[in-house]
Amino acid sequence: MSEIDLSLRPRRSVLYMPAANERALEKAKTLPADAIIFDLEDAVAPDAKAAARANAVAAASSGQYGNRELTIRCNGLDTEWGRDDLAAAALSGASAVVVPKVGSLDTVHQVSAILDTAGAPARMTVWAMIETPTAIFDVREIARHRRVSVLVMGTNDLARELRAALVPGRHPLVPHLAIALAAAREAGKVILDGVYNDVKDLDGFRAECVQGAEMGFDGKTLIHPGQVDIANEVWAPSDDEVAHARRVIDAFEEGLREGRGVVTVDGRMIENLHVVNARRAIAVADAIASING
Repeated sequence: MSEIDLSLRPRRSVLYMPAANERALEKAKTLPADAIIFDLEDAVAPDAKAAARANAVAAASSGQYGNRELTIRCNGLDTEWGRDDLAAAALSGASAVVVPKVGSLDTVHQVSAILDTAGAPARMTVWAMIETPTAIFDVREIARHRRVSVLVMGTNDLARELRAALVPGRHPLVPHLAIALAAAREAGKVILDGVYNDVKDLDGFRAECVQGAEMGFDGKTLIHPGQVDIANEVWAPSDDEVAHARRVIDAFEEGLREGRGVVTVDGRMIENLHVVNARRAIAVADAIASING
């Protein structure tokens, strides 16, 4: 994957897979998800934590998941498993550790120190889960940490702690989602939307994906393989969008060569910001084509 700019690496569909379930880990090898989170936390019973940890490390180091980005969600540092999870993940070959309930910059400092002590390579990053009111207030500092590459919205836990309803359109959560998104963009980091709970409601799931994409999220965390294709479709530039982006770039460059102060494409005036967006759309499409190829 070194040929892909990591800042543009597609993370349209990021699927949680319970690391205690060996059949699920095998199934993940065939799914078109951009990234996999081998989950040691919510999806794993206490008496299965050690086995799940071993499974996740084996999967991450197996080389059997193709171009999918592999991460491991560890238990929190306030549990009896958290430090051992981080130490095991450090040398697993996973690209990142996903850390739940990151409430402050100090948590990230602790996680980074544990990874360093365990011998984690410098390229291993932290995906910080933003799922508490404290995290929302501290999200700018969390996003700026050198080791944090991705913010992950934990919308279920956030809604519970806020006593907010999970309703279609998510209006109770939108202000908090927007704060985290602004922090990610300020820090130049990736941010992933939270999960959609009703795995049978694909229309509702698509609507929430469209909302997340329109807000500016880079992709969505998923809890079921049946959600992968929709997330991939929503967060991928369409053929028409890519073609329009190329027309925007060509017209703008032609206008510069000819010294024209105003350039229009399809009847709309084009400014530099439109060119920046067009170049990003093409780069994202190229990155998706690269991992698919």
